[in-house]
Amino acid sequence: MDNLINKLALYLSSSSVTTVLTGAGMSVESGIPDFRSKSGWWRKIDPRTVATIEALETNYDLFHEFYCARIRGFQECYPHKGHHLLAEWEQTGLIQAIATQNVDGFHLVAGSKNVSELHGSIRNFRCNGCGSPANKADFLSKHTCVNCGGKLRPNIVLFGEMLPEQAWDTTLRNIQMSDLVIIIGTSLEVYPVNELPSMTNGKTVLINKDLLDSYHQFDLIIQGNAKEVLEKTDEIMRAK
Repeated sequence: MDNLINKLALYLSSSSVTTVLTGAGMSVESGIPDFRSKSGWWRKIDPRTVATIEALETNYDLFHEFYCARIRGFQECYPHKGHHLLAEWEQTGLIQAIATQNVDGFHLVAGSKNVSELHGSIRNFRCNGCGSPANKADFLSKHTCVNCGGKLRPNIVLFGEMLPEQAWDTTLRNIQMSDLVIIIGTSLEVYPVNELPSMTNGKTVLINKDLLDSYHQFDLIIQGNAKEVLEKTDEIMRAK
């Protein structure tokens, strides 16, 4: 693995514009369950029956119970060293932007500034009816919207919903102008995010615990945990 990480460090140091795309594997080491892993929540409950606009509208009790459990679980998890390293790399100009499929907000908590949350954030809430902002306490208490009486929800992208236009446009623009795109901890199974690696003319690097059965041709693939790979890369960068 050391030779591969040395190559990643070389890519980083020679890139003028670098964008990082992160998925569930980035947060697993913070204790966030990965839905798609063999031991993840997908074995216990199929999110396609819960994390949908249909469930919100027709089975709100189940929808609310599911997301209350997720929110409470997130309260005991925190960004790991890898999140903080990406924030440091942004501050020093090694990377310019982060796009994430994760809804935990850990990149922002760790100090990253230029973050596009492609699937929204579970830290914010709104009314599903009128779109008015709401707070976590009201959602957890199962209150309704103070403006229209509508159902409250986390401000995340549910199955069947479009991605936030601004986050998508910003991510696409960043990736198209990048010399280097680093993809960390994602299975690249979800459309349209799985199209992003093919949107750059720069080099592409995949860091993932599991090898992917993907049609993408990456310039570099490092099989390993996100935190470990980022820490080793940082050590090499500091030694230069």
